[in-house]
Amino acid sequence: MRREEYITKSQQYALVYNEGSSWANSLIVMKALPNWLALTKYGFSVGKRVGKAVTRNRVKRLLREILRLIPLKPGWDIIFIVRTGAANANYTTLKKSVEALLFRAQLLAEEYEGICLKVN
Repeated sequence: MRREEYITKSQQYALVYNEGSSWANSLIVMKALPNWLALTKYGFSVGKRVGKAVTRNRVKRLLREILRLIPLKPGWDIIFIVRTGAANANYTTLKKSVEALLFRAQLLAEEYEGICLKVN
């Protein structure tokens, strides 16, 4: 992911936290808010309850790779809040979890929605 695809400022995080819509499952909570830009921005919140630094960074790396491969609709700020169960999850479990949340929020690109429906 490129630098401009990240949510970097604490004000941006606070805005999405306070005004964004949320969807959740057992591994991840996702909050999203329209930003009316031509690109979608991501942010990750992985607390110390998830594990030590190595574990938290591993989960963030996996999420970044998953989001790099999934095409999304442009114009959204999305924050992924990781729950403690994600520390033991593998790549495919996290990917299915993220896809399910994005599908429920209707943020997947149309061409990818068809693929997800056929696989799941």
